[in-house]
Amino acid sequence: MEKKDIPQDTSPLKNMTREVYYVKNSDGKYETGLSAGWVVKNEALENAWEDINEQVRAAKQAVLTGEKSPIYYYFVLQLMDYNVLSGYTGFWKFSIKKHMTSKGFKKLSDQKIEIYAKVFNITVDELKNFNH
Repeated sequence: MEKKDIPQDTSPLKNMTREVYYVKNSDGKYETGLSAGWVVKNEALENAWEDINEQVRAAKQAVLTGEKSPIYYYFVLQLMDYNVLSGYTGFWKFSIKKHMTSKGFKKLSDQKIEIYAKVFNITVDELKNFNH
């Protein structure tokens, strides 16, 4: 790709970041060039965020119907996986899976709820009284 061919499409991230491309200059030597965005990448990014937002909506519904605990909602909202949450809380992954059920959540001690609240950067009250 030549420097003049670097995509400069409008991007939702245009004021935050730019992407580096390695391109040939007029002398045929490689150098770097910056791209403001590429429509194909922008569409892929938008699709990914739509999927994530749908997962968050589904997690909220699962909590509201009593199928899951509020821990599950914040887990999905913050794009975590079990290894990450386990690392932050110090709880075993199988314990976290139990805590994500309504039944398991009701059995949690205040100390464990406080740990989760701190990890999710919310108050204990917000975690205990889910009202999103």
